[in-house]
Amino acid sequence: MISEQVLDFLNALEKNNDRVWFQDHKTEFRTVEKEMKAVFNELFTLLKTHDDVDAVKVFRIYRDVRFSKNKVPYKTHFGGTIHRVKPQLRGGYYLHVEPNNKSFIATGFWDPNKEDLLRIRKEFEVDAQEVRDIINDSRFKSTWGIIEGDELKTSPKGFDKTHPDIDLIRKKQFIFTKKYTDKEVLAPDFLEQVNGSFKVIRPYFDYMSDVLTTNINGESLI
Repeated sequence: MISEQVLDFLNALEKNNDRVWFQDHKTEFRTVEKEMKAVFNELFTLLKTHDDVDAVKVFRIYRDVRFSKNKVPYKTHFGGTIHRVKPQLRGGYYLHVEPNNKSFIATGFWDPNKEDLLRIRKEFEVDAQEVRDIINDSRFKSTWGIIEGDELKTSPKGFDKTHPDIDLIRKKQFIFTKKYTDKEVLAPDFLEQVNGSFKVIRPYFDYMSDVLTTNINGESLI
């Protein structure tokens, strides 16, 4: 489980986001960082019971400010991803822990390359009923809500703007998120709850993995 010390440290960091304060509290940071790495490793173990995942990455707390107007040096959250085994499996899992009820999990396809994006759009153009059945399933929808992500204001080049599935075709991202309160994050069963939600995403991942590993005729690309 995640301790209150993690949220307390992040709250204090938000109020004192400078290098002097951080250096003075480096020991405390190392303690909560170690705890969060253990949390991500435990989530990885839980995911391996029902999916083929092969890597966990906990992002560093240091911000890259080289090309940003915001020069605040540290993130005020812990975040990390867990990847599925490629090339046959697509999609990934993200956990974000931030105080003041800003924690969330996310999953799906955040930044598909242009080839994958075109393949997804072509699939939706031919027949989007299967993916609609998946994302509109009552259990799926009660867990994850609606599909999110950036989208074009009109149709992509080469696609009919009057197509009945243009709402899906014009999307550039295909993601789902679920928010958590601080109380939920600190609960003893938080990781089990997160893992349970990630289990529900599986039909969507299976569908998208099939699309992205075949051509429009259903022939394997791997």
